[in-house]
This record gives sequence, C-alpha cells and structure tokens, in this order.
Amino acid sequence: MTVIEFDGVPFDPVGTAAVRGTSAAMHESPAVRESPAVRESLAMRQGQAAHEGLATHQTPASNETPRAHELPAVREVAISTAAAQARTQTPGPLTEIRSGVVAAHRAALTAQVALQRAIWRRTVHPQVPASDQGHSGPSISSARVTAAPEWTFKPPVRTTRTSLDRAALARLTEGDAAGVFGYRRAGVESVARLAAAGPLVLTEVVAIELRGGTGNGRLVAHFDGDTRAAAVQAAEVFALFTGMQLCLSRSTLVSEPGMTESRTGTVEFVVSEIDLVPRPHVTGTATIADTAPLRVTVTVAEPTGAGVGLGAAVPGLLLNEFHMTHLARGDQAIAMGPEFAEYTDVRATRLPTGGLLLVDRVLEFDGARGKLDGATYRTEYDSPADSWYYGDTANESMPHFVYMETSLQAALLMGYYAGPTLTQPGVTLSLRNLGGTATVLRQVDLRDKTIEQTSRLLSTTILPGSSLQNFDYTLSVDGAPFYTGETMFGYFSDEALANQTGLDAGRSVPTWLDEHPQATRTIDVAARRADPNAGLCARRTLALIDRIDVVDGGGKYGAGYLHSLREIDASDWYFARHFHLDPVIPGSLGVESVIHAVQEWMLDAGFADTIGDPVFRIPSDIAFSWRYRGQFLPTDATVRLEAHIKEIRRGANGVTVIADGSLWKPGLRIYELVDLAIELGEREERP
Repeated sequence: MTVIEFDGVPFDPVGTAAVRGTSAAMHESPAVRESPAVRESLAMRQGQAAHEGLATHQTPASNETPRAHELPAVREVAISTAAAQARTQTPGPLTEIRSGVVAAHRAALTAQVALQRAIWRRTVHPQVPASDQGHSGPSISSARVTAAPEWTFKPPVRTTRTSLDRAALARLTEGDAAGVFGYRRAGVESVARLAAAGPLVLTEVVAIELRGGTGNGRLVAHFDGDTRAAAVQAAEVFALFTGMQLCLSRSTLVSEPGMTESRTGTVEFVVSEIDLVPRPHVTGTATIADTAPLRVTVTVAEPTGAGVGLGAAVPGLLLNEFHMTHLARGDQAIAMGPEFAEYTDVRATRLPTGGLLLVDRVLEFDGARGKLDGATYRTEYDSPADSWYYGDTANESMPHFVYMETSLQAALLMGYYAGPTLTQPGVTLSLRNLGGTATVLRQVDLRDKTIEQTSRLLSTTILPGSSLQNFDYTLSVDGAPFYTGETMFGYFSDEALANQTGLDAGRSVPTWLDEHPQATRTIDVAARRADPNAGLCARRTLALIDRIDVVDGGGKYGAGYLHSLREIDASDWYFARHFHLDPVIPGSLGVESVIHAVQEWMLDAGFADTIGDPVFRIPSDIAFSWRYRGQFLPTDATVRLEAHIKEIRRGANGVTVIADGSLWKPGLRIYELVDLAIELGEREERP
C-alpha cells in the first residue's frame, strides 16, 4: 500500500525549507530583535520616566507595578530588571502629585476620545445590525444595510424595487422582468411571464421583502379576482423579483393549477422555501382574510427538450449559480457532466453549500475533460453588502477566511471538472486543501462588488488512492487585482485519510505552553461578545473562540503567546455546509479563529485606545502561508490553537501584528500558519 500519510512530504505547497529560512532570517532582523544596546537604552528611559511618575504608557499609582499586558509591546520595548525595580521604588511627594495630575489628565482624555468616537460612529458609521434582527432595507448599497443570516437564499441578481403598481405588473405579464426590476444577465433570453396561465388578478404589490416573513421573503399585494390565482401570482412575482429564471435561458414559470373563489382583497405571501435545486423554485403560504391559507409552489422550468448542463443552460456561460448549487448538494451530472453521475448522493468532491458557497459563475475555460495540466479559467463571485459575513466579522470589510475560501473554491472547481477522480473509478475520494501562500495586493471594500477570479491548473499528479493538483490564482475587482496566491489540493481515498499523520510524522507534539508551563492570564472573549455595545468583535456565526490564555512576553519570539481550547459540537453550523455528506471544519475557519485570538489580544493590549475610530483590516504586501495535514471531524473532541506574536509594526495610521500559529486535534498538530498579519487602524472614508 502506498501511504500518503496526508503529509505529502515530496509535495509541500508552501516550500517548507524556504519558509523556514525566511522565518529564521526574520527572527534575527532588526524589526524583530533589537540590539542589546538599543534594548538597554529604551529600558533605562522607560525606567527613568516611571521613577519620575511621568510614564506615558500606563496610569497606575506610582507605587504600583503595572500588569504585564498594560505595558507597551514587548517586542518594541524590553524592560530591564533595573528598570522594573525603579518602578517599585517609593516615590516622594512631588512624584505623587505629578502622578495624580497625569492620571487625571489621561482619564479625562480617554473619556473625551470615547465620547467623540461614539458620536462619530452614530452619525457617520452606523453599526451593521445583527443578522437576526429583521430583513434588509430597500437598497443593498445603503450604509444601514442589515446583514442576512448565513442560511438565507442568495438571489442570482439584486434589485432595489420593493413595490409595483398596475403598470409594472402589466409589463411583467409581457415578460419584461429585466425592465421592471432593473437587472440584467448577459446571454440569457428571459421570457418568463407573470400570469401566463390566466388573467392578471393582482392590482398592486405594496411590499416585496427579500428577508421578510421568517427570513426567506415576504410579499403583500392587492388583488381582484380568483384567490388561488392571486396566491400563485404573488409567488410568481417573488420568483421574478429574485431573478431565479435567469439561471435557465428561455425558462417559464409553472405551478399547480386550481381555482377557489373570486373576491377583492389583500394577499400576504410568506416564503417557506426558496432554492435552485432540483430546479429553481419558491414555496410559501398565501394568507387572505377569511380564507384558509393556501400553499403554493412556483418552479422555473426549462423549455421542453432543452439541456441544463454545462454550457447548455445559458448560451455563452459554462456554469452559473444553478450548477454551483447542484455541485454543492445536488445532481453532479447536471453540474459537471454525465461522467460524474456516479457521485450524486454519495460522499464525493463538492463545493461548500449555503453561506459558504463563494463562487457563482464560470465565464471561460480553455481546458478539456481529461486534460489535467495547464488549464486557465475565469470565474466570478458576487459579494452583496448584506452578506452574512460582513455582519458577523470584526473586520472593516470582508473577513480573511472569505478571501481564502472564494479563491480556493474557484481554483478547485475546474480542476475537479478536468477529471482527476475519473482516473480511479469506483474509489471514494475526498477533497482536502493541503496549503498554499497568499498576499493581499491592495485594500479594497468589497461590499456590492463582483470579484473576478482568474485561476490556473498548473499540474496534476495521480497516485494510488489519491491525486494532487497545484494552482495559482488572482482575484480582481473593477479590473484591478487585489489578492493573489498559490495552493495545492489533494483527492484522498478513505484509506489515505485514515492514515493521516499530521504535520509531525505522527508524533504527538506539545504546545509551547506545555513545554513552558507557567502562569497565564485570561481574555474572556465570550463575556465581551455578550456585551452588545462591544465593538470590533466577531459575533454569531463567526463566534469561533470563547477565551484566550495569554503569556505576556512568551512564545517562541518572546513577544507574546496566545492559547485557546474549544470543544467541538457536532451540530456546529459549518458541518452542514462543508461538505455535503463529508462534514469537516473548513481550514479557513481555523485560520480565522487564530486571527480572532490575535485581534482580541490587540484590543486587550490597548492598541485601539489612541485610535479615534479603529477598524481591523488585512494588511497588504505581507505574504501568508499555511499547511494543512489533517481534518477536524464532528467526532473530534476539541480544537486547540496557539499563536506566537512575531512582530509589531507601528505606523502613522495604526498597528500591524504578525503572528505564527498552529492548531491541534486531540493528539495531533494538523495546521501550521506562518506570517498571519492583522492591521488595526483608523477608519478611512472611501468613495
């Protein structure tokens, strides 16, 4: 048996030797390790300031020794033993007076900054409301847009139209949905009409709410005529409102026929289910006063005999949202072609589903089935401003894990289409990311942007029970690149996955804290998150850690050490999303959890205190590398992480912290992260 060990030593995508060399050089660089003379000079100045009661970095009474986490970052200023002793010397009366004046002045300044910050946020930057507190407003471009829950349906197109008069309804009966709702989709011939089966009975739509009702949507309309026709037409309007008919060119709307009674009134249609598989459809309950509720389903149907597979659903487009949903949890023959029919309803390679599905369309592909090297392709992902991750992240814009997921999903998509799994018929192969490197080229607010993903399949290596593929990729928006990277994916048999040995050849490697047992202090993340007024806090779906154990001045770089342990719950939301019938924790969320630990440490260290309106960002021009050699399953007991603060960079507009990290499943270290960077700076107004 060939043992892949899930370590793939000859196939290291990160280039371990190069990374180690780079890291070693950085450890000795002036930015990381100041010379002894510089450290002693800084320590003497800090000790003198403390002795005189004029230290600017802390405000305790002059006869108290400050806590370690109240001091400046240890990488920047190392305090000598003599200086620390100078802090504890008994001060004279003049020193006490000076200390009191300084403390009072700083307290007043802190209160003033807090007040100004609160006013600034209320008037200029209103907080994104919680994702479970209602439906979105009329425009997704509004600064006050409400983030949608993760599980909600993402429509193929968006419109700001929230009501329709009689004239607009008449245009819908003529098939002019694009004109009424103001959306377009290139290559699609849209012929779907409202009320194709009978006379129009709706007279006015007074409200269309994408997230109304129970979260799936709601429509309220006036009507004059048959009550069942009113219910069906309300559902048809909602279907056209979401643009789901654009997934299948020349499609029509179909529903169950029937008649009830004729009257004049108001119909409220509340959506209970909306989906793109097996065909785009909307189901809900229509309520009319003094009438039993009516359950209605409207389905988008392709023309008789028309194909809906690759390149057939829409002229000039290889795959769209309809195919992506089928690849995630539907019919793989529709998504990838008839050769993939055997992978339907069994554990196989899939895209994530729900809110973790982060690629929408394949625009171009120059490869072919069976050609496993050298293909180039272009895909797209729409990132609406009401996306759940904008509401749940502590970042100013898109969180780090979405950068990773959308680029990696785009890369693997057509690599899978090329057919590496087809070379081993009858073998169950699971897809896993093995690692890579990525760099943010420029900071950009991605709300309401369409991200263009250009990916290249560089090579494929077929081995017994597995396959390995290498890719590179670039993400662009408005024609300009903003993120680039390289990655490796592996397709592994059950036997190969069962023999995974982690990052350390099967050895049980202890954490740094296990090897250096000492007292820690705790940052209670869960308690801070419970405060609805606490800012810069990941919440709800992205609540990935609850507490952090800190060793100030600890870690392998002597600049700070963070440790966190969290129990795995098999009902955690991401298991149902990643992947269908093959649940594992996304590696990108493991990375995100380390980011959250560092963010909380930065706030606890006071880095935000002197920033008027602080925000977290992903800094540009710092290459980040990761290696995965294992998987977190629902049956694993815990996720353990550690982060070593490596470097602190202070600039005119804020602070950037760079850290290395690792994650463990019980008994095995399986993730390694190098040069993970987090920026905390002043919010900047962007057009």
